[in-house]
Amino acid sequence: MRTARTFGKVMAAGLMVSLLSCGDSSIQNDSSILRRGLSGEPATLDPAAVADTFSHEVIRDLYEGLTAESPTGTILPGVATSWDVDATGTRYTFHLRTDARWSNGKPVTAHDFVLAWQRALDPKRGSPEADLLHVIAGAADIVAGKAPITSLGARALSDTMLEVTLEQPAPYFPGLLAHAPAYPVYSDASARSHDPKGFISNGAYVLSRWLPGTTVTLTRNPYYWDRDNVHIARVEYQVVSDDSAQLRRYRAGGLEMTDNVPANELPTLRREHAQELKIAPYLATAYYGLNLTAAPFAHNAQLRQALAMAIDRHRLVQQLGGGQSGAYGLVAPGTWNYTPQAWDWQALSDTERIAQAQKLYAQAGYSSRSPLRLRVLYNTNPGIRDTAIVIAAMWKEVLGIDTKLEDQEYRVFLETRHDKSQWQIARLSWAADYDDAGNFLDALRKTSINNDESYANPAFDALLDEAAHTPDAQVRREKLQAAERLMLADYPIIPLYHFVSKHLVKPYVKGLQVNPLNHIASKALSLSPH
Repeated sequence: MRTARTFGKVMAAGLMVSLLSCGDSSIQNDSSILRRGLSGEPATLDPAAVADTFSHEVIRDLYEGLTAESPTGTILPGVATSWDVDATGTRYTFHLRTDARWSNGKPVTAHDFVLAWQRALDPKRGSPEADLLHVIAGAADIVAGKAPITSLGARALSDTMLEVTLEQPAPYFPGLLAHAPAYPVYSDASARSHDPKGFISNGAYVLSRWLPGTTVTLTRNPYYWDRDNVHIARVEYQVVSDDSAQLRRYRAGGLEMTDNVPANELPTLRREHAQELKIAPYLATAYYGLNLTAAPFAHNAQLRQALAMAIDRHRLVQQLGGGQSGAYGLVAPGTWNYTPQAWDWQALSDTERIAQAQKLYAQAGYSSRSPLRLRVLYNTNPGIRDTAIVIAAMWKEVLGIDTKLEDQEYRVFLETRHDKSQWQIARLSWAADYDDAGNFLDALRKTSINNDESYANPAFDALLDEAAHTPDAQVRREKLQAAERLMLADYPIIPLYHFVSKHLVKPYVKGLQVNPLNHIASKALSLSPH
């Protein structure tokens, strides 16, 4: 999942009063409201269109798949009470709850899942998350436009029984079904609606209000099958892109949770609010994507490597001060069944690394008399800006490169990054949808909609295919590691650092468990009196 996407409609005040009065009456009690900071506005609440962490954060509260995640990330039954797998490991039969309901009270059926998956894979839609469903038989051909959406290997045997055929065994398949592209959708219109009157979902919460740039408010879904265990009546996501502003709002009592913490405040917070500060490993990596379709990076691997080597990652994370670790590969440390891969030159001394970077830069055709001039595109965010400034200074110091930094408002950035005529380098990041190295690496397949760099290496794609088709976990691991090494040798991206998740959480918020995917569902939380 790219971590880097907004539209909406302001509802009239009279309509909002009506909507709230028709919902759960307990939301009138302020103690039943959870206010969560969100560092960017959701681009969409459509499960088939989501591609950013901010949208995912909200959508996880609104929808539920066949499976669900526990607070620790364990896969649990969701809309499906159970499932069977045949001896080949390629045919699953899911048994759906008879009490699963949409927010309008109508039953959630197996047919809803089939139609939603066909919708997500439809090449006319271009879903950025379609890759997650590729393991289903026929999915790849559908996305490539080679087969109709009805050829997908998923069929409703009845309203409460769904049969799914996979291309190959995939023990991680139930985990995929807990994520956005696998969620059911009531209708195309309701999924795309930003008007609460037209929005229909099946999760613990339903959309109550969306004020663009300000708040997204959710109320408890009265028809959710497990509603008795949803303790918070209203969730208010407050869009605050500046970490320092989030912290001020938290300190003033305007937020129960932040989704990040300013790095310069960490020492103070560790001393004064140690019980409220939650820091944990996070399966996510920040990197620069290089536009391989045009100069200066097309057909110039020496230049790409020179830029990667000129960055002192130890100094970078020290200056950022947020607890990150320097990245020399894409797949984050701690990923299941995987040994992180890295460039061989990681072990060089700074003197050796810089000398080699300068040599490669000269071989690529640049010098102090003829310096490279670059443009780096990123979305407006203080931390991302600071990273760009530090790296630009390193490139200037080591190679003499002049770098122009271009920041864009979040939604504009998300559109611009798809137009390669407008950027040379884009600051991107990837947060794992599920705990598997293939989720990181699949984003760089030639056919992936997430492949902003236009990276294309048939050998890389072949290794990923071989990994996907083996039932042997050790062989799969070796294939994925070989694929990452091959990709790193091509330098389509420049990994910068691996994230940690950082939250401030009020003591009266109960049930929070931070997991490596940084997924925190509101339905798992409760509020004690305060």
